[in-house]
Amino acid sequence: MKLKILEKSTDRVKIQLDGISLSYANAIRRIAISEVPVMAIDEIVILENSSIIYDELLAHRLGLIPLKTDLSRYVLPEDCDCGNQLGCPKCRVLLVLDSGSNESSKEILSGELKSEDETTIPVSSNIPIVKVAPGQKVKLEAYARLGTGKEHAKWQAATVSILKSTKKEDADNEYTLEIESTGSLPAIEIFSKSIEILRNRLQEFTEKTRSLKK
Repeated sequence: MKLKILEKSTDRVKIQLDGISLSYANAIRRIAISEVPVMAIDEIVILENSSIIYDELLAHRLGLIPLKTDLSRYVLPEDCDCGNQLGCPKCRVLLVLDSGSNESSKEILSGELKSEDETTIPVSSNIPIVKVAPGQKVKLEAYARLGTGKEHAKWQAATVSILKSTKKEDADNEYTLEIESTGSLPAIEIFSKSIEILRNRLQEFTEKTRSLKK
């Protein structure tokens, strides 16, 4: 298999895959969408919410805010050795929101979420959360953790598409993979992580097959 990067930016990468079957290319696509872990807010403790939206809707909005993710700093909760249902600094991050308005209406934005880890912050500071009127306030603690897209869409790292090459007559095994990140991870890291996961799966499958033969 040969790889050629056609386009590359932080949030988008376009890669030509030559000498590969469609099933293998599609496996990379599916893993990139559903199995590459990223951070997202999963649990919320609301201390005060006098805004016009319900607590459940507020929690839903916070969960869908993409968070920058450093996979070298955290592990999935199920892989953590803390054994604590509430998590620990190795598998969760605390973000605090304490905002309101006294004199005029105000739109609370994602930039007002204060994280205990400066690497785990919203990908943009301008994502609207809720609009509050004078005298209204939102105060809460939000806990983020790693998860995957197959668990919930809020942990989906990217959108991925596959195009078959039509430029050459012998391009039966040539495809173009396009990855567009949500911003949580660089697009090229999503591709690399997808290859790593697929390689580990194939290795595990091979080892189990050998053990069956024995």
